[in-house]
Amino acid sequence: MFKSARVKLTLFYLAILLVFSFTATIGFRLLFEHEYNRSNDAERSGVKQLFLRGLYIPGPRPYSDFTNLQEGQAGLVHQRLNQDLVLINIAALAIGGALSYWFAGRTLRPIEEAHMAQARFATDASHELRTPLTNLRLENEVFLRQRHFTEMEARELIHSNLEEVQRLEGLSSNLLALTQYSQTPLKLVGTPVASVVAGAIKQKRKTAKDKEVSVIDETVAAKVLGHQDSLEQALGILLDNAIKYGPEKGTVTIGGKPDDNYYLLWVRDEGPGVSAYDMPHIFERLYRGDKARTSKTGGYGLGLALAQIIAKANGAELKVQNVPSGGACFILRIPQVK
Repeated sequence: MFKSARVKLTLFYLAILLVFSFTATIGFRLLFEHEYNRSNDAERSGVKQLFLRGLYIPGPRPYSDFTNLQEGQAGLVHQRLNQDLVLINIAALAIGGALSYWFAGRTLRPIEEAHMAQARFATDASHELRTPLTNLRLENEVFLRQRHFTEMEARELIHSNLEEVQRLEGLSSNLLALTQYSQTPLKLVGTPVASVVAGAIKQKRKTAKDKEVSVIDETVAAKVLGHQDSLEQALGILLDNAIKYGPEKGTVTIGGKPDDNYYLLWVRDEGPGVSAYDMPHIFERLYRGDKARTSKTGGYGLGLALAQIIAKANGAELKVQNVPSGGACFILRIPQVK
């Protein structure tokens, strides 16, 4: 599809180039011809005046021979000019065709990449949705084949089904949030960092408690320009990520400090860090690394992608780097209110 589109766009660019080239050629030829004829007319007029005054002796040739010679030279000049203009247009056609093909590729590249990413996202999302649905169907089919079952078995099945439903709800909520933050502008106001951090910690208090992880707040008080609810959600995603991929009974640190006109807000864990292979893709939708950070946890690979989109919606930047002593550090660079 994109190959044919590139050819069509190339032809379109080439058509524009040819129209411009032919227009410039015709204009240049008419201008040159006008100036050349004007110069010849002036020369003829001067020579004629000399003839009339008897000051110019062209030899055995009369004045008519002089004008014929001049017209013959003009014809040769016009012929040579036409040949040169044809060669220039052919060269412009060849060079313009190559440049048009290159520019068409450059123009279509972002569209092609976006199309491929969208197709990959749709495929991955379909797969992620199919997995819990398949589990639900298989568990219920196996359970219904049993002639006798206890109340405990029924409760276990319902509990398992509820877990799959919660996973589906989480996936659908994240998908909706991705669309919402990508399309709807946020109202950015002065927001205390302490409120954002407190809200994110409150969201993930149970997760941290279940894994016996201590969350330490080392932020410096300041105000940032942002949308509080969305920043809490983004920080909550980073905090949840740090808790999941850090060790049990470990520590997660939320730190922050002013940096010129921005505020650096980071979440640091004590886990295995991010591999060099996963680092360039970690904020892609539905990307889940196969290394140590995902070997013991589930998830759909939407959390960090959502955090990245929320950061952009708030005019902020989100980056990740590994800590030399161990672990990963996710850094939000948010505009600061002074």
